[in-house]
Amino acid sequence: MLDYDVEAERYDATRGGVPRARSAARAVLALVPDRARTLLDVGCGTGLVTEYLARPGLQLFAVDAAAGMVAATADRTGVTVVRGNCHRLPFADESLDAVSAVWLLHLLPDATTVVAECARVLRPGGVFVTTVDKDAGHDMDSDVDRLLAPYRVSRAFDGAARILAAACEHGLSRVGEARFTGHGQGRAPNSTAGAVAGGYFASALVLDESQTSALAERLSLLPNPDVPRPDPVYRLLALRKTV
Repeated sequence: MLDYDVEAERYDATRGGVPRARSAARAVLALVPDRARTLLDVGCGTGLVTEYLARPGLQLFAVDAAAGMVAATADRTGVTVVRGNCHRLPFADESLDAVSAVWLLHLLPDATTVVAECARVLRPGGVFVTTVDKDAGHDMDSDVDRLLAPYRVSRAFDGAARILAAACEHGLSRVGEARFTGHGQGRAPNSTAGAVAGGYFASALVLDESQTSALAERLSLLPNPDVPRPDPVYRLLALRKTV
């Protein structure tokens, strides 16, 4: 498991930076109704996406569990940011018009409890916008993807069907979806081999020690080992709280 206090210092540079953040924020805002006056970004990280969620008339809030991420968001943005647990959000019932969670649920075995919390803090008619099937979004049928395919988890924490079922249980229904490009996130063989060996894909791949070593070696032998393959395309769902 990554130490996100440590990751805060290099997070943006290793995850697509501004182009990816802008792409994500534009897609989120396209699903947030114009009437919304408040939006909470859950698992805000360094605040890079949060920063681009700003629009006239929309007051932003942000929350993250890692002190390093909270500090980074506070330094970067003018939003109200708090340190808090996404499973017990520090916001009152029915106090927000919109909630976003970008690249969060795929990390959490208990992602459905986060869905419940986001539903709790939404006002009737409010919208929860979240990425789903995050790891599947990286599958662009490249040579790298074909080597990873046999080891992918069969049931992702953020699988769309799972998230939609949890949403329904808590009074949320699907009202829209969008897709956006993860600029700068195309996988090169060498960097992917290093990530596999370092355990970065713990939530996405099922590997024992021998399989990890073998997969890393096979990746490193692919042609053009330092050339990134196509960028991933991520999926967002918009879920509205019924009155």
